[in-house]
Amino acid sequence: MSKVQVQKLHSLTGHNDAIYTLQPCSEAPMFFSAAGDGMVVLWDLRQPENGQLIARLPNSIYSIYYDGDSDLLVAGHNYEGIHVLDWKNKKEIGSLQLTKAAIFDIQRFHSGILVGDGEGVITMTDLNSLRIIHQVKASEKNIRTMVQNHATGELAVGSSDNFIRVFDEKLGMKLEWQAHNNSVFTLRYTPDERFLISGSRDARLKVWDVAAGYKQVEEVVAHMYAINHLDFSPDGKHFVTCSMDKSIKVWSTEEMKLLKVIDRARHAGHGTSVNKVLWTSHQDQLVSASDDRRISVWQIIF
Repeated sequence: MSKVQVQKLHSLTGHNDAIYTLQPCSEAPMFFSAAGDGMVVLWDLRQPENGQLIARLPNSIYSIYYDGDSDLLVAGHNYEGIHVLDWKNKKEIGSLQLTKAAIFDIQRFHSGILVGDGEGVITMTDLNSLRIIHQVKASEKNIRTMVQNHATGELAVGSSDNFIRVFDEKLGMKLEWQAHNNSVFTLRYTPDERFLISGSRDARLKVWDVAAGYKQVEEVVAHMYAINHLDFSPDGKHFVTCSMDKSIKVWSTEEMKLLKVIDRARHAGHGTSVNKVLWTSHQDQLVSASDDRRISVWQIIF
């Protein structure tokens, strides 16, 4: 591995349960977190010790989405559907009962907001009118992750039946295949949008060539346990993965080469599963969230 340097800058506390998700804000130094305690918190990397409570919901929150078009925050509230939050004024402006199941991912897709749930349903909603536009039964198991390819207009969806499915702009399914031997937890297109990278509960990373009909071109045994999430550096040259094995790993995007392992023993890393990573454009600082109820902020120097 190369001589990548890692410095732990901050350890942020305040959540009372496992932290499941992170989301960037329109203003680069700021980001949101949400957790099993039902709290949605705003953090500022310029003053990281001062988290601001945005909302407190009764149940766990596995997913939040910041919508830049409306400057609103959407929280996927377990058993209750979605709640739309005016984060600047710290108030809820609406909610929509979609499902009694867990909501694992929320993403914008063209003109609507997509919600993926534990019943295998993808729901497109209109954020302004808070109504359902379209629903698709995409899987018999959990929808875990969704990502749009802006070059092709496609949507890639990973689920707990081990499949990846690709949908067109109208949510018509174009392609499906068993991608892993266990749940597909995270999907990201590379910055050039030529490849799709998937991470799974089977601890493997796989790379799929979009132009070649999503033919597999790479496979790496990346972690000891489930890969929960991945995110790219602002320049796209690197990405990080985080895992149930308590580690964060830094990779070269072009070579799919492991460059650095960030863990508890060597870097005072997390003590339990690392659930989410967010590589910010604020001084390239990396943020990670864990079951240990902590958010860590890292500086990675190449």
